Amino acid sequence: MWKQIALILLLVLSFSLSNTDEAVAAGLKNFVNTTDGYQFSYPNGWVQVKVTNGPDVVFHDLIEVSENVSVVISPVPEGKTLAELGTPTEVGYKLGKVALAPTDSGRTAELVNALELESEGKKYYILEYLVKLPNKQERHNVASVAVSRGKLFTFNASVPEKRWQKVKSMIDQTVTSFSVY
Repeated sequence: MWKQIALILLLVLSFSLSNTDEAVAAGLKNFVNTTDGYQFSYPNGWVQVKVTNGPDVVFHDLIEVSENVSVVISPVPEGKTLAELGTPTEVGYKLGKVALAPTDSGRTAELVNALELESEGKKYYILEYLVKLPNKQERHNVASVAVSRGKLFTFNASVPEKRWQKVKSMIDQTVTSFSVY
C-alpha cells in the first residue's frame, strides 16, 4: 500500500514539475470590463493603476513597475472590420508609427512579428515589436488588436528587453488571453 501511495505522489510531483505552462497560467488573475466588453488575464503581483486621459485600463508589476499591460479603445470608421483595416503586417506598421513611435518622440518601433488568430468567431492580430527609446533603452511590446462594436481595441504588454526572455511565456499568455465581446 505504501508503494502505491509513493508511486502516486511521485507521478503527481513529476507531472506538476513537467507542466510549466499550466503553472504559469495558474499565476494569472482575470480582469473583466463588462461596460466596454473586454477581458484579459494579468500576472499575480500586478496592480491596477489609475490614469487620466490615457488608456482605458493599466496594470503594472509591483516590483518591476515598468512592466505593464494596457487597453486602449479607439473609434473605427463605421462598419469597418479588422481585415478591412489591413493585414496584420499593415496594421502592425500603422500601430507602431502612431502609438509606439510617433513622429518627434525619439522612439523607434520595429515590427518583428505579426500574425492573425481567431477565437470564438472574432479575429485578432498579434503584433510584436522591439521599441528603442531615446535614452538607448530597449523594450519588448506585444499587442493584441481586435475590432468589436465599431471600436478598435488594442491590448498592449510592455517589458524591458533585458527581462523579455524571462517573462516571455507569461506575457504571451496574457496577450493571447485578451478577448472582446
